[in-house]
Amino acid sequence: MSDERPTQEQKGEAFRALHESEPFVIPNPWDAGSARALEAMGFKALATTSGGHAFTLGRMDGNVTLDEMADHVRLLTSASALPVSVDLENGYGAEPEAAARAITRAADAGAVGGSIEDWDPDDERIYEIDEAAERVQAAAEAAGGLGFRFMLTGRAENHIRDNPDLDDTIARLQAYERAGADVLYAPGLRSTDDIRAVANAISKPLNVLALRRFTMQDIVEAGGQRVSVGGALTFVGMAAVAAAAETIRDEGDFSVLEARVPVHDWVG
Repeated sequence: MSDERPTQEQKGEAFRALHESEPFVIPNPWDAGSARALEAMGFKALATTSGGHAFTLGRMDGNVTLDEMADHVRLLTSASALPVSVDLENGYGAEPEAAARAITRAADAGAVGGSIEDWDPDDERIYEIDEAAERVQAAAEAAGGLGFRFMLTGRAENHIRDNPDLDDTIARLQAYERAGADVLYAPGLRSTDDIRAVANAISKPLNVLALRRFTMQDIVEAGGQRVSVGGALTFVGMAAVAAAAETIRDEGDFSVLEARVPVHDWVG
């Protein structure tokens, strides 16, 4: 990593430019070390994962506070020179002012992007479309007043909340685009036909959640611009840890500890 770190304004412009160039992967680190490693591997931007972050605190997704989110973002933006976008869940509150406040807190911690979703974890419901759009609009107004480019993502949760209604998802993303979102995102789209239908219905860049059934080429050909992996990298890592630990526990076999990674190249 270069000794000369970019300013937040420079990061914001770099992040904006990524959305206007070739489609790209934005991986999701869960801590400072993974952020540094992913930067060293050549990725151009990072996104937080609410589930991965919650796991580092020994909690399930959705159980992190606004203050804890800000501390986490500050840690990642201090560790890496890359632009960071933040999974802000529902903005840590149902009212539009909460969504605006979450944007400001993430920006104050060093982020240049963030997503606001339409799932209310307290009432376990998806907000009505007008209510959800009002929240995105408040977030967009907060982002517009920061003094640097902040890429706001409007996120429709239908497909991961047991309501795979593509027409409703498209209507929501269109409403969030009108409300001022710079990027649209519907995690859990199940086919390239679904991705293509969404991409054709909006004019802003589409973020797609990577699933095992897709390749990058599949997503790009269907119209995806940005591809994230959510908490998957966190749990791929934990799966390797669990498999090694089980071998040690059950077989007394320490050969699984032979793995070598270029830590000096990543964080040295």
